[in-house]
Amino acid sequence: MTTQPAFTQGPPASTRTLLLGIWGHLSRRRRIQLGLLCVVILASGGAELVSLGAVLPFLAVLSAPEQLWQQPQVQFLASRVGFTQASELLLPVILVFAAAAILAALVRMTNFWLNGRLASALGSDLSCEAFRRTLYQPYGVHVQRNSAEVITATTVHIGEAVAALNSFLQLITSAVVAVGLFTGLLLIDALVAAAAAVLFGSAYGVLAITSRRELHRNGQKIAEASSKQLKALQEGLGAIRDLLLDGSQSTYLQIYQKADRNQRQLGAKNVYLGVFPRYALEGLGMVAIALLSGFLVLQRGSGAAVIPLLGAMALGAQRLLPALQQIYSAWASLKSQNAAIQSVLAMLNQPLPPVIYIAEPLLLREGIRFEGVHFRYLPGQPEVLRGLNLEILRGERIGLIGSTGSGKSTIVDLLMGLLEPTEGMVLLDGENLHDSAHPERLVAWRASIAHVPQNIYLADTSIAQNIAFGVPRESIDLARVRQAAAQAQIASFVESSPQGYDSYIGERGIRLSGGQRQRIGIARALYKNARVLVFDEATSALDTMTEQDLMDAVNRLSKELTIVMIAHRLSTVQRCDRVIRLCEGAVADDGDPHRVLSAFL
Repeated sequence: MTTQPAFTQGPPASTRTLLLGIWGHLSRRRRIQLGLLCVVILASGGAELVSLGAVLPFLAVLSAPEQLWQQPQVQFLASRVGFTQASELLLPVILVFAAAAILAALVRMTNFWLNGRLASALGSDLSCEAFRRTLYQPYGVHVQRNSAEVITATTVHIGEAVAALNSFLQLITSAVVAVGLFTGLLLIDALVAAAAAVLFGSAYGVLAITSRRELHRNGQKIAEASSKQLKALQEGLGAIRDLLLDGSQSTYLQIYQKADRNQRQLGAKNVYLGVFPRYALEGLGMVAIALLSGFLVLQRGSGAAVIPLLGAMALGAQRLLPALQQIYSAWASLKSQNAAIQSVLAMLNQPLPPVIYIAEPLLLREGIRFEGVHFRYLPGQPEVLRGLNLEILRGERIGLIGSTGSGKSTIVDLLMGLLEPTEGMVLLDGENLHDSAHPERLVAWRASIAHVPQNIYLADTSIAQNIAFGVPRESIDLARVRQAAAQAQIASFVESSPQGYDSYIGERGIRLSGGQRQRIGIARALYKNARVLVFDEATSALDTMTEQDLMDAVNRLSKELTIVMIAHRLSTVQRCDRVIRLCEGAVADDGDPHRVLSAFL
């Protein structure tokens, strides 16, 4: 048997590798949308370039219109529209400048809106796909995992991954805008623009190199802390009765508090690392503009002659610095969320069956046979079953008894196809249940089984929805619900309540007694009209009289049904066709109930 490892993130990966991994899970439609968004991003850069280019003539016409009028290109354009003097340039230049500024703002707003929309759509796609792949994992994988880690990955980490994708799109947008602004500054004065690029680019580069490892390390610690926080929440609420009895609330509160404070402090530190350069470099930018103004006056003489150039450079720098800060901040956000992206990617990389079948229940013709079955949950662990040979014929009522750890629950998990033998085979009518050439057989077999565990999972919905569990509300057959409830000896209780089958039972059936919860679980199995019923300590919470009535109802079911019962209470299996006693993963006795039970006692 090949058992997949429990859910893990694996060794740290680079941001580039993680983003390429996410790209591999995007649909064709989302990739096309990303391509179209890149066009809008390029338009943002072009709009910024046009907006900055309009500043120079605007300032020139305000400070020295005659100098602007003397330009050959200006006179050529002015003659085409009928302008004859410099003062007539003021209105059109103002309009062009305003139009360029409005265009740049509209394009940026549109780009920002599209970034958010697409990032949220990508997040929804990834979240649903991660949950889908998790649901379709083999049962052996689920029993190895910590549910807190899986829930954290599908909720908290997905949200962080969406934020990271939004940051990545913002990084690309800001980079294109910065290139557009820098191109404009190069056209205005190449030497000054190059000096500014070296100055600010070097500053942000040094900051990125020094903070990269800390951002990544903090992100990993935040991911671990969020998992511990959810684990403490689950365990504390799940064992609330014990906590109230023992007065041990402080234990779980301390675990929760430590994890919560740790991740919030680390998150605040990452935010600081992403934002603080802005304040330091804004001051540096003001000093650079002051030095530039003095340099230009000394080089070109009159202050009036350099005002348009200085104004354009100052405005360009004033808009370039936020773009550079957004690039750095988005990069810092990506780095700090690497661990979350890696966790999500690990879920997305979970293998799926080649084809997910929806099969009709399998009709058992002869029986189920275990041939030389060995099973262990993990390599290196002791075997739970050791060469088990067992046959269950169609229509038989089988009782399984044995001490704790004898392998009873493992046998029924193997019988239901939830686990695969480490060695040996489970045969249905002589056919291998786990034949890789016929995966539909396993799905059809599972569809023919109804399982009633000792601990019934009940959803916070109505009684009818819990009996018809997994069936859409509008598709529930209420007649079948009532019939199943009557057979499970729960109908009188349900029908005496004010809302009847529409009564809500609270989270995990908290408003019901243990016996009532188990009877709803039994009704759920009977509603399924399954060919095989498996009762795993299903009557342990029932009183003797209710159990007797329930067993009478079960015995009145069709003799075509195959029923397997695990029980510690021996009276439960007295009326079975056969009782099988297990000891240390093998059959110790098999035969008539009275003989086997007498020998066991």
